[in-house]
Parts: sequence; C-alpha cells; structure tokens
Amino acid sequence: MSFLPDFGIFTMGMWSVGLGAIGAAVTGIVLANTDLFLSKPEKATLEFLEEIELKTLGTEQRTFKARELWQKNGAVIMAVRRPG
Repeated sequence: MSFLPDFGIFTMGMWSVGLGAIGAAVTGIVLANTDLFLSKPEKATLEFLEEIELKTLGTEQRTFKARELWQKNGAVIMAVRRPG
C-alpha cells in the first residue's frame, strides 16, 4: 500500500498544456510573419487617385484635388494608405 498519489493524469495534463503552448507559439509566428490569411490589396485606379483631397503641410493651409498635380505637368504619385 502506497501513500504516494498517482501522477499519471497530472503528467498527461502537463504534456497537453506543453504541446498546446508550442502549437500556439508556432501558429503565432507563422501568422505574424506571413500574409497567408490576409486579403490581397486592390490597385488604385487613376480615377480614384484623381478624387483624393490633399492638404498642404506648411503655414499656408490649402486643400486641393490630386488631379491638379498633373493637369499642367506630369507627376509621380505614391499612394500610401495608413490605418486608422
């Protein structure tokens, strides 16, 4: 007759928790470093870019449509969408 408790169920539980933690870590690393489950970005059309309102950053506050940039001369445009 032994007074020591049976650690079999405890050991099985620790293995389950350990494997779950490893699985969660691997899943987190894969999702953080790949774009497997992200939607693909749409390409901006010229019509969409023409209608964007731009604001100046200097002391003179001015708002204008983006098409004004290339009405008289050519322009190189880089569109960046910031979250928020």
